[in-house]
Amino acid sequence: MNREFISTAHVLDIIFDGRNKAYGAYNLRKTYNLRIGYSLLGTAAVCLLLYFNTLYKSGANKVIPQMFVDPEITISDNLPDVNKPLPTPLAPKPQSVQVKTVQFIIPRIIEDKQVIDPPPTTEQITNTTIDSHTVDGVNGDGTVAPPAVNSNGTGVDVAPKVKGDDSGGFVGVQIEAEFPSGKDAWKRFLERNLNNELPSDEGAPVGLYTVVVSFMVDKEGRVNEVVAENDPQYGTAKEAVRVIKKGPVWKPAIQNGHPVAYRVKQSITFVVN
Repeated sequence: MNREFISTAHVLDIIFDGRNKAYGAYNLRKTYNLRIGYSLLGTAAVCLLLYFNTLYKSGANKVIPQMFVDPEITISDNLPDVNKPLPTPLAPKPQSVQVKTVQFIIPRIIEDKQVIDPPPTTEQITNTTIDSHTVDGVNGDGTVAPPAVNSNGTGVDVAPKVKGDDSGGFVGVQIEAEFPSGKDAWKRFLERNLNNELPSDEGAPVGLYTVVVSFMVDKEGRVNEVVAENDPQYGTAKEAVRVIKKGPVWKPAIQNGHPVAYRVKQSITFVVN
């Protein structure tokens, strides 16, 4: 190589001056930086592909917390309208069985010809109840029947009165209180308004968390006295009470043609996967 070209020539040209550049070593060294760049770009592309693939699989396998709402409304107790007295139910009339009785005759000492009604014999009073008159029926136990007179002295048997419930409630109503548009609408309302991810956000472990909420629907249909009867923790009880309190006015329960107060129980289950 001429001296005037040494200062401007590439170092590889100087090294391979007079040698066979077509052999391959010259080309490998000349394209070294380019091949290193391609290798780095390819490695970065593979790493990015693996990273995004991991993110995609992680998002696809993520399980969204679920929530179950019991569509059936369980009745806890029913309260009547305090402004309207309800009729007191009578106990069912017991079935009576006619016991065989023999009339009791006061013994007196008289002549035989004056006897009109002779006293009963021993056989007649065996397994027979002694009463004020003779009646045919099933055999008794030989005791004396008490007089059929009630506490008022009227001589009429009356079924005892049944005391009302001390709490003012009664067993059932003719028409139960109902959420506007029915039970399906009530279930949708709870599912849309409850924060079903709350237990997970509060650090709840995997499992089921059921809250039972009791509330009153008064005769105007307003919801009040909302109370959680249990608390599985992680904010579930407070969340269930909050949503039920914000609900709309219900259709009140009907008893004897009049709206009455009505207590309802609702169970809500939060699921953490």
